[in-house]
Amino acid sequence: MGTVLSSLFFFVVALGILITVHEFGHYWVARKSGIKVLRFSIGFGKPLWSKKAGPDQTEYVVAAIPLGGYVRMLDEREGDVPPDELDRAFNRQSLLIRTAVVIAGPLFNFILAIAAYWLIFVVGVTGMKPIVGQVTDGSIAAMGGLQQGDKIVEIGGRKTPTWEVAVVSMLDEALDSGEVVIKVTREDTDLVTERVILFDSIPEDLNRGGLLDFIGIRPYRPIIPAIIGKLAPNGAAERAGIEVDDRIVAADDEVIEDWEQWVDYVRARPEQTIDVDVERQGQLIKLELTPARVEGDIGKIGAGVLLQEMPEELKSKVQYGAGEALVNAAGKTWDMSILTLRMLGKMVVGDISLSNLSGPISIARYAGYSASIGFISFLTFLAIVSISLGVLNLLPVPMLDGGHLMYYLVEFIKGSPVSEAAQIIGQKIGVAMLLGLMLLAFYNDILRFFVN
Repeated sequence: MGTVLSSLFFFVVALGILITVHEFGHYWVARKSGIKVLRFSIGFGKPLWSKKAGPDQTEYVVAAIPLGGYVRMLDEREGDVPPDELDRAFNRQSLLIRTAVVIAGPLFNFILAIAAYWLIFVVGVTGMKPIVGQVTDGSIAAMGGLQQGDKIVEIGGRKTPTWEVAVVSMLDEALDSGEVVIKVTREDTDLVTERVILFDSIPEDLNRGGLLDFIGIRPYRPIIPAIIGKLAPNGAAERAGIEVDDRIVAADDEVIEDWEQWVDYVRARPEQTIDVDVERQGQLIKLELTPARVEGDIGKIGAGVLLQEMPEELKSKVQYGAGEALVNAAGKTWDMSILTLRMLGKMVVGDISLSNLSGPISIARYAGYSASIGFISFLTFLAIVSISLGVLNLLPVPMLDGGHLMYYLVEFIKGSPVSEAAQIIGQKIGVAMLLGLMLLAFYNDILRFFVN
């Protein structure tokens, strides 16, 4: 219950920040352009709090459903406008001003991401050096020449100080041409060797583990004891009676030496009952555990390892001065925006599974998990979701900011606004598309929840 409440709390916090920043973009540009703003609402539905303030008596609202927000401006299409305020109505503004007001929402999401990455780079973020641990025989990585002990120093011309950077760079190159050029060094040598791996398809699971599993790489890690650090609610492990801090001693009478061995054992036995011996407060307890079957025909029990302090020799810290951090933050935001757009494009044409689409439940879980790790992790999560929100809102879909921009482009070309009849049809199409997208995202969320 505590984990659920924590995830819900940080989900609301994250959404509140993202929505406020997005809507403030619309609000700020509208005000600066002389447009009268009637209401600034965070959330939909019944107002939980409201207050009128300012010379225009703008109503500021926090509403009950925190899944969006809106800025309502004076507009002749939505009601009567006094003659002395016609020049402040949104629909009376020039095409340039209306475009600026609409595009400001997504733009502020990108600015938020830049600010988040800037703070991350100034404070410094520590990750694991991308050193290859195991390479599966016959895998994509093995065919590309990657070997145990290789330290990945560059992918596609970009430096890779951590596994996180390496995986994002690898995915970006895979989406681009399918050919990923990886430069590696060996221990105690500066000699750089080039490896080339070829993607003939994109994995369905695009998180770090999914991508590395797909090409057949296991990152190098020191031996980690098989001690349970966290449990997914209603997961197979929790249902079996496993508790946090339990140490896995044996499985089907086979001694479990470390966490990696335990993960491999579970993954190889979907829907098979495992007799597990766990050590709990000095006592040996026998349990029966049946891993769920998830995509890829692997077993999963919904349990995570007890986090251990990372050895210094495996740490890599990314940190810059204020000016350099700003440049790198802007570059990171641009790279992640392009990567998000590419992935959406691949989903549309069917090259990437739609199962990668996440909805509110998954986002809430990620919010809670990132916050539990620390402030920098939560800030990274916030930046990624802010970029996604910015990119999605710029798509040329009616009802989104990108849909309005599409109408304005047509208006610019033909010299007159899009007819109300056409806009109504577009709105119906947009609602249907967004509803379908939401239902698919919820379906994926529910599927992940019950199999994890």
